[in-house]
Amino acid sequence: MLSCNIIVDSCSYFRLAHSIRPLLKIPFGREKHCLGVIQELDKEYERSSTLKNKFYWVSQQEYSDNRKDCFSPNPRQRSKINHAFFFIREFVRDSQFSVSEVDIIGLAYAYVLKIPVVTDDSEMSEVATEFEIKTYKTLELMKLMMDSGLVNMKQIRSIVSYWAYQNDKPKSFRKDFKRIFSEDPPGPG
Repeated sequence: MLSCNIIVDSCSYFRLAHSIRPLLKIPFGREKHCLGVIQELDKEYERSSTLKNKFYWVSQQEYSDNRKDCFSPNPRQRSKINHAFFFIREFVRDSQFSVSEVDIIGLAYAYVLKIPVVTDDSEMSEVATEFEIKTYKTLELMKLMMDSGLVNMKQIRSIVSYWAYQNDKPKSFRKDFKRIFSEDPPGPG
């Protein structure tokens, strides 16, 4: 079975999966990057009427099938992930960060499996840094995908234009886009 080696958090998944299909479990680049989501993403989605209304497509068979079995930790890894979850959760509480339980679980997976996380959440990124977990912003992930030929610049411009339309641009989007792609992003401010 293919092994996913980058965790995509829920916000990044919602920003990309409708436009890049299939998004998960497809190796790309020389390093054979392979994106995956944790199964708790589905639980988070099911609990939120806002997510279900905004991202209605997530429940469609094509997407739910693509999310299945991205990560299958063995019992020893599962135990370490549970331990890491409690440790990271305590750090988040003590530091008064606003990081969701699902994101903490994702960080625990990344910590134990020693893999990066894709997130645009600044507090989640700060926690990741504290635990020496590598992170990518969604735009940085798209640059990796472009460099490997999985997507092209025209597709990236289209995707980020849709984010603007949906009023769902990540924090520091404009600055990051220019830094990563050496051009201004499409659309207004």
